[in-house]
Amino acid sequence: MLNGWFLWFILFWVVFLAGMFAIGGFFMFRKFLKRFPKEDGKSELDWQDYYLEKTRHLWSPDQKQLLEHLVEPVPELFRDIARQKIAGKIGELAVRENASSINEDLIVRGYIIATPKRDHKFLLKTLKDQKIDHSPYQHLFH
Repeated sequence: MLNGWFLWFILFWVVFLAGMFAIGGFFMFRKFLKRFPKEDGKSELDWQDYYLEKTRHLWSPDQKQLLEHLVEPVPELFRDIARQKIAGKIGELAVRENASSINEDLIVRGYIIATPKRDHKFLLKTLKDQKIDHSPYQHLFH
């Protein structure tokens, strides 16, 4: 029969696996919802890829470097996803405004808009560390 430490090990393992499956399922479901087509027939990720591709030629090496500095505080595991989401939002702004190139203003606005509200305090710290004046963008933080 199961008794002593082996019973506790099996119980811990069952709870641990159930928890890991729940966490993994949550993130997979979120990704599925982002891939799910909206009313226009394209998903959020399709639009993000569209804007990235449409504005790829507008990025200068300096602007790419600024984006890298801005996403540097993001944990490495999530950095690629954050970079794509932010660059997609910047591309969307550039396309809507018919920008001839990506500039610091577009990058900061796209960065603020693409960042969840719960991370804005952290975002302000990052902008200060990069010596970027955030006062013209205060309306985007609310």
